[in-house]
Amino acid sequence: MPFGRKGRGIGFSPRIIIAVVIALVSVVGYFGNRALNPVTGRKQSLALSVDQEVALGLQAAPQMADQFGGLSRNGEWTRTVKDVGFELLAVIGDQAGTYQFDFHLLADPKTVNAFALPGGQVFITEALMSRLETRGQLAGILGHEAGHVLARHSSEQMAKANLVQGLTTSAVVGASDRRGGGYATAAVASFVGQFTLLKYSREHELESDRLGVRFMTQAGYDPRSLMDVMRILEQASGGPSNRPEFMQTHPNPGNRIEQIERAIAEEFPQGLPEGLQK
Repeated sequence: MPFGRKGRGIGFSPRIIIAVVIALVSVVGYFGNRALNPVTGRKQSLALSVDQEVALGLQAAPQMADQFGGLSRNGEWTRTVKDVGFELLAVIGDQAGTYQFDFHLLADPKTVNAFALPGGQVFITEALMSRLETRGQLAGILGHEAGHVLARHSSEQMAKANLVQGLTTSAVVGASDRRGGGYATAAVASFVGQFTLLKYSREHELESDRLGVRFMTQAGYDPRSLMDVMRILEQASGGPSNRPEFMQTHPNPGNRIEQIERAIAEEFPQGLPEGLQK
């Protein structure tokens, strides 16, 4: 270009700059709040402190119970759920001390389900409880749910969701200068984000299975009972799912059985201890 002639400067659209800032803030926020989990032994990005998890779980517990018909009036089953739950906590020890655990039986006779809220509130429905045949199967379920709490999966999932939302917003803002491109970009980014989170949920389920194996065996229960639970869940769902596993938030029960077998072999390479309760 000859000297003295004005050329068109090379610059960035304000929307591109805003998009970059949004992406940077999201990434820094995600990777800047990482901690080593003493239960899982891995570093994770978290959205909440332990105190915040406990407060959130306690606040949400009554509402969640109401959705499943409230607490069960079956006194015997309720005592069994609490007894087995606190047996697990006794072997978990100090690692559970920072949380506020409690174990609840819900009155719902139709919904086969168990879940844990952040901070330690654990629930199982009568519908699932009625299908169990042994105390060890209950220990496997409650150990799995306690694993979700101690692995801080809810806080980790929230952090991942915040990151995905931030990057999705960045992509939409950055593409909005292109004629007609913003909506298409938003749809693609949202699709990718949803499937990223689905995969993350499946990883959490498998990690909780491994922790459940550890906890229930330490409490004196045969971890192979958790494999029986997977068969019960498969029967309750009407058999193997026809949907591809990558489109599900939970791994297929059959695949989880394989993972549980592997977890047992890794935890007890010399074989399971004798005298475990089914």
